[in-house]
Amino acid sequence: MSEIGVVEDTLFVPMIGRIYASEHCPAILYDETALSLKEKLPSHLLQNDRQSQYTLLASASRSANMDRCIREFLERNPEGVIVQLGCGLETAFYRNDNGKTHWYAVDLPDVIAYRKELLPEAERETCIAGDAFDAAWIRQIREKEPSAPILITASGLFYYFTEEKIHTLFRMLQNYGAVEIVFDTVNRSGMMMMRKKYMKEVGHEDAEMFFYVDSAAALAEAVGGTAEVLAEEKYYCHINKRGINLSTRINMTVSDLLTMVKMVHLRLQ
Repeated sequence: MSEIGVVEDTLFVPMIGRIYASEHCPAILYDETALSLKEKLPSHLLQNDRQSQYTLLASASRSANMDRCIREFLERNPEGVIVQLGCGLETAFYRNDNGKTHWYAVDLPDVIAYRKELLPEAERETCIAGDAFDAAWIRQIREKEPSAPILITASGLFYYFTEEKIHTLFRMLQNYGAVEIVFDTVNRSGMMMMRKKYMKEVGHEDAEMFFYVDSAAALAEAVGGTAEVLAEEKYYCHINKRGINLSTRINMTVSDLLTMVKMVHLRLQ
């Protein structure tokens, strides 16, 4: 398979979480495609015992939250388009496809090359190699889908970029018609916890993290233009917590009480 070098660990962390949930906590998320790929993943990553149940289920909960937003969007817009920005090895297509939606998976060239080997393009799914912050990918999509409503999902993507870079991306997307974006984020306290504990457990304590959102309304105001908040929800409020460890339930409860991690859904145009 293609070499992906330094991106390898971050690429696989979400899939490992989905596999764990599918095997141990399917009420949170069941991902048949992820399970089918388990034997193809690097064995040393699957044997990594640094992660707690909480960090594993945090990844799975993000996918479950994204699934809920995708399904709600497609109920409103059956002919809509789904764009997975920074797609990595996400398998949301296989969990949520409605049989007619066109899906686009956008990531850096080395990641897309690896993804195509592990997850060949499905019918109505197109992979685009490119920079998430360059307009080339959205121009390419709009050439094929000139007027379709678009939902962009950004899972675990924005933490590593500056506020200015995120604002610039959102303002750029306002120029491309009916676009919504949903992403996971943290507040200031959540960012401190991410830097101190979470990233260490998943093996990326050296990763620099910048972007957090204390208020989605303030974010929309800072972006300006037509940006508006469709939803700002606590991360675990829809997650089925039956059967998980007490310590994991406590961590999830505290996170939601302090709104440390959240889902934000914006309409940009």
